[in-house]
Amino acid sequence: MQRASCGNRYASRPTLWIATLRRRAQVAFSLTCFAMSCGASLSAQIVVAGSENKLKVNSSEWLPKFDAQPDAISVIDFSEFPPRVEHVSGISNTVIGPPSNIAITPDGRVALISSSLKLDRTTTKGYSTDTQIHVVDLTSRPPRRVGHVLVGRQPSGLSITPDGRRALVANRADGTVTVLALAGTTVEPVQTLEVGTPEDQVSDVAIAPDGKLALVSVREGFHLRVLKIDADVVSVTERKLSVCGKPYRTAITPDGELGLTNGSGQGGADLDALTVIDLTANPIRTVDYIALGVGIESFGVSPDGGLVAAMLIQDSNRPEGDPLRTENGMLVLLARRAKTYSVVQRVPIGRYTQGAAFTSDGKYLLTECYTAREIWVFRVSGEAVEDTGHRIKTPGFPASLRAAP
Repeated sequence: MQRASCGNRYASRPTLWIATLRRRAQVAFSLTCFAMSCGASLSAQIVVAGSENKLKVNSSEWLPKFDAQPDAISVIDFSEFPPRVEHVSGISNTVIGPPSNIAITPDGRVALISSSLKLDRTTTKGYSTDTQIHVVDLTSRPPRRVGHVLVGRQPSGLSITPDGRRALVANRADGTVTVLALAGTTVEPVQTLEVGTPEDQVSDVAIAPDGKLALVSVREGFHLRVLKIDADVVSVTERKLSVCGKPYRTAITPDGELGLTNGSGQGGADLDALTVIDLTANPIRTVDYIALGVGIESFGVSPDGGLVAAMLIQDSNRPEGDPLRTENGMLVLLARRAKTYSVVQRVPIGRYTQGAAFTSDGKYLLTECYTAREIWVFRVSGEAVEDTGHRIKTPGFPASLRAAP
C-alpha cells in the first residue's frame, strides 16, 4: 500500500509541475499587467507631440478653422523601431508660442500641455487667449486627459522640476509665471509671479537640473529673467541676461552649466542666433552668440548636452512669389565645445519647421515639419545625424514636441 501510494505520488509530479508552472505564469502575467498599469512600461523612450487643427498658418497670418477636427497629441514610443504611435484627439494646443508647451514628469507618467488659444467667433481674429493646462495620464492605454488646471492668459512654455513636485508655466499674455504643485495627476496652482508686463510676452521657462534656478524668456523685453527656487518657494530676482534678438525657446543643459535661448530679430533676411549663458560663472553671464540662419523657431538638447539641434524656418513660411521664400527649412546641428557650441552639420528638411527633441537615450532626433503634417526621424551617430527616412504622420499641424526625461 505504501509502495502503491508512493508510486502514485511520483506519478502525479508532472501534473503538479504543470499546475505550478501555470500558476507562476498567471502570477507573472498579473504582475506584468499591474506594472504596465502603473507606468512601468514607460521606461521606454516616450516622446509627446502636439498637433493643431483650429488654426492654419498662412505666411504670417493665423487663420481660424471653425469646422476643423479637434487638436490632438501623439504619444510616440521608441522602445522599438519603427516607433509605436498612439494619437489622442481632443487635447488643444497651438502653433502660436514656443514648441515647448509640453512637459513630462520625471517618472514618465504624466504630461502637462498648455492650451494657449481657443477659437472665438466674437473676436475679429476668430480666436482669443486660453488659460488651461491639460493633465494627461500617460500610463493609460490609450493615454487620456484626466483633468485640467487654470493658470494665466495664454500659457505657453513650461518646465517641471527634477523632483517632479513643481512645474513653472510662462503666461505670455499676462507677463507672469504660474507655479503648479504636482502629486500624481493632481495639479493645482500655488503661486503667481510677475516677471514682466503683458506686452513683454513672457514665453518660456527652463529649470536647472539641481532645481534651484530657472530662466524665463521675456520675448519683447529682449532678455532672460532669472528666478530663484528655494524648496517650494519661487522668487523673481533682479538679474536680467542679455540675449541676441527676441528670446523664445529656452533650455538649460543637463549638467546645469549652460543656459540657451534662440533669438529672432525684426524679420527680413537677417541672421538669427543662439545665445549661450554660463551658469557656473559668478555672477552668471552671457558668453556667446552663435549666428545660425533665418528664423530659429526652436531647438532641442541631447540628453548628455553634447548636441543641440536648432530648427530654422529659413523664410519657408513666406507666400509664393516672395523673392525671399525658400522651399525648405533647415536643421542645424551644433556640438559642445567647452562653454559654447559649434555648428557641425546642416540638413535641409521640410518647410515651416517647429519643434525638435532627442529621445532620452540619445539615439534618435525628431523634428517637426508643420506644412507636411509630419515628424522626421533622424538617427544620431557621434556628432552627426542621418535621416532614417521614417516619417510620422500627425493628425494635424505639428506644433509642439517634448521627450520624456
